[in-house]
Amino acid sequence: MLIGIPKEIKKDEYRVALLPVGAETLIKHGQRVIVEKGAGAGSGIPDSEYRAAGAGIVSSAKDVFRRADMIIKVKEPQPVEIRMIRPDQIVFTYYHFAASRSLTEGMIRTGAISIAYETMEEEDGTLPLLTPMSEVAGRMAVQEGAKYLERPMMGRGILLGGVPGVEPAIVAIIGGGVVGTHAAKMAAGLGAKVTILDVDLERLRYLSDVLPANVTTLTSNPENIRKSVAEADLLVGAVLIKGAKAPRLVTRKMVRTMKPGAVIVDVAVDQGGCIETIKPTTHSNPTYLVNGVVHYGVANMPGAVARTSTYALTNATLPYAVQIARLGYRKAAKRSKAIWTGINILDRMVTDAAVAKSFRMKYTPLDEIIK
Repeated sequence: MLIGIPKEIKKDEYRVALLPVGAETLIKHGQRVIVEKGAGAGSGIPDSEYRAAGAGIVSSAKDVFRRADMIIKVKEPQPVEIRMIRPDQIVFTYYHFAASRSLTEGMIRTGAISIAYETMEEEDGTLPLLTPMSEVAGRMAVQEGAKYLERPMMGRGILLGGVPGVEPAIVAIIGGGVVGTHAAKMAAGLGAKVTILDVDLERLRYLSDVLPANVTTLTSNPENIRKSVAEADLLVGAVLIKGAKAPRLVTRKMVRTMKPGAVIVDVAVDQGGCIETIKPTTHSNPTYLVNGVVHYGVANMPGAVARTSTYALTNATLPYAVQIARLGYRKAAKRSKAIWTGINILDRMVTDAAVAKSFRMKYTPLDEIIK
């Protein structure tokens, strides 16, 4: 199989989908790899390292899409890329289809096989390709929130951890999954007063055991959310429903109760956001104000720390890429629950129930197509 790695073209996206050692591994398994010129530059990886690993360097994305049997990317195909995708071509990347009807319809029209990192689920319920970027995004949410609490950034002028004699900032985190847990660790480590909310009591018991004493756990219900939002200096949205649009748990009315200069970082923005007033932004223009509250809505947060993110992501994606390349996606899907659950669109049909429900599209169970 010929595997193609295009340069990411989404605004302010600096990651690359495959490391040189990943290309070397795929080649050792009998595959061929081509990489678009400069694809690794944003992560500090020169073309020469890909050449040394045995990959071919091609001059344009058009060459990659025209030749490759499987495209491996980081972010969802952009409109110009969708036009280059061929029928029966495998496109293995983050999609977050539930946040975009146009992307979903565009990929259906291509006739390609869409395998989504974010919906791949192992037998134990873990999400192996979402987890590493969720870890990065959770930590970045607090890092960015702390920055935008500074007064020159239109924030309240608060140091997250305070100093002796001055109380720390109050951080509220909605969602106790991977993003929320890593956000809580970061905020607590900086000395903030942290509240983390989740609907799963067993998860809250676990978090209560493993997180430090300056973290309080609360059941996520409308009353506790309202109170926590009103008190927060920094509010982090960390809600995930696999493959589906994020539920809007924080209303515009709740945002109006926040302190002027408070900061919202909604990590769920790439799934539509869990805060009513959030909208996608970019690293070059990351924030805007609503009712005096700073909103940070960057949909590819880990792209800003591209080297860390590239290594974390490709460590996780490579074993699955090898399986798909060696066996073909059909046989690989039969052997691996993760690959099976990652197939969102096949034969121009939506095979993920949550995506279909988001747009009231027809859902076709994968086992009706792959026997």
